[in-house]
Amino acid sequence: MKTRIGIYGYGNLGRGVESAIRQNDDMELVAVFTRRDPSTLKINTEGVPVLHTDDAPGMADRIDVMILCGGSATDLPVQTPALAKYFNVIDSFDNHSKIPDHFDRVNAAAKESGKVALISVGWDPGMFSLNRLLGNCILPDGRDYTFWGKGVSQGHSDAIRRIEGVADAKQYTIPVESALEAVRAGKNPELTTREKHTRECFVVAKEGADLARIENEIKTMPAYFADYDTTVHFISAEELRRDHSEIPHGGFVIRSGKTGLDLSHSHIIEYSLKLDSNPEFTSSVIVAYARAAHRLAREGQSGCKTVFDVPPAYLSPKSGEELRRTML
Repeated sequence: MKTRIGIYGYGNLGRGVESAIRQNDDMELVAVFTRRDPSTLKINTEGVPVLHTDDAPGMADRIDVMILCGGSATDLPVQTPALAKYFNVIDSFDNHSKIPDHFDRVNAAAKESGKVALISVGWDPGMFSLNRLLGNCILPDGRDYTFWGKGVSQGHSDAIRRIEGVADAKQYTIPVESALEAVRAGKNPELTTREKHTRECFVVAKEGADLARIENEIKTMPAYFADYDTTVHFISAEELRRDHSEIPHGGFVIRSGKTGLDLSHSHIIEYSLKLDSNPEFTSSVIVAYARAAHRLAREGQSGCKTVFDVPPAYLSPKSGEELRRTML
């Protein structure tokens, strides 16, 4: 039985989800939902309808999991709890500091409807979260470090684009190399947020926009830029297309810890990603977790979940016997 998928939003992430579904034989794309005029949107899968988002509730009995592909700044805080009233849902909400509040809102909606809602699925939060958890469990006497980039942050770029007067933007997160080297050397440095990363923004402003105001709004934006050394470059739309059309990313999760009666032995666990396409990789993670969400729902579970609550075997189309024979 195939998992029937709906895609809610058809930007970079939505297109990535559509592509990832093609690589999973147990998945089927049922419909794409857009806030635009559906007649103006051409997708890459023949025979799949494009519908307006207002039509989504009417498809509740034909979709096993609705994958939400909006931004974390303003879309997902509203869309995920709203759609959890009708569907099993999954999102990639990535504003770390606001995940607990998002969880509570989504959990209330999903519990009331009896649906499963998986939030904050991707590579961070998501795969990096799992590696932080494993590192803490294995090396309880230690310290965590997470570095992102160099790469384009979709959530942060989206947050800039929501500022009045901004036509388009790309934001790069860049690790501070000296901090990364100190961690890998086992020096266990105390690092502030500002000491670990810098942020570089390339912004296309609308004609007549107040550039000083836009720059100030970016640099003072809570939870996104206020705690970082941030550089803002204003460039033309042509320059943005020419020099910043790709969406690479990646990063490192490092756990540094000690073992032994006298804590004399040091250990470093490092997990890294190097991604040509941030949205395509994120989409691939989300689609695997959509399979898990469907399985949880078939078991009769409900409410909000995170990657911490999902057994790894639920991500795979293989049976338990196959996994034990080929991967254990």
